[in-house]
Amino acid sequence: MNRRDFALGFVLIGAGISPLSAQGADPAAATVQTFYDGLTAAMKAGGTAKSRYEKLKPVVEQTFDLPGMTALSVGPSWASIPAADQKALTDAFSRFTVANYARNFESYNGEKFIVDPAVNQRGNDKYVKSMFAGTAFNYRLHQAGGVWKIIDVYLAGNISTLAQKRADFAASLSGGGAQGLAKKINALADQMLT
Repeated sequence: MNRRDFALGFVLIGAGISPLSAQGADPAAATVQTFYDGLTAAMKAGGTAKSRYEKLKPVVEQTFDLPGMTALSVGPSWASIPAADQKALTDAFSRFTVANYARNFESYNGEKFIVDPAVNQRGNDKYVKSMFAGTAFNYRLHQAGGVWKIIDVYLAGNISTLAQKRADFAASLSGGGAQGLAKKINALADQMLT
């Protein structure tokens, strides 16, 4: 794993060193733990980025609110984008998210990842803390379809990945519209999977 890519990319980390207790575990912390368990399994399986992508795709789709994350990453103009283009953007963003994990987590080397079972609630959102190599990664979750799903990740504890994506996407969106942005995101995913 390239530490620079890890810190700079849209990467969520973790793989719990032990599963959270099913009894008494906050459902938001359990969602993060489920993601980490899937990530650990893909890391242990190794293989190519494409094979890890296939292993990670179901768990990322289960634990992340990818449509919500896409809308927040695009920003206020999301509501004015035609439904077909919203779907294309969501599909591209989802593919990019999974590809990023597949590229950055190549193998398992006994890393220790920790999920804090103490969950903070602010308004309708819950925040789950985790640590990797002394660095904090905090997850913001909300209810989507009746379950707690990840909607944002704060790198180093406070740097919103969605805010970074919104800044990255703004120029592409204004220059090439939704279709141009979807094309750019898919091209980034293609690079990660080669």
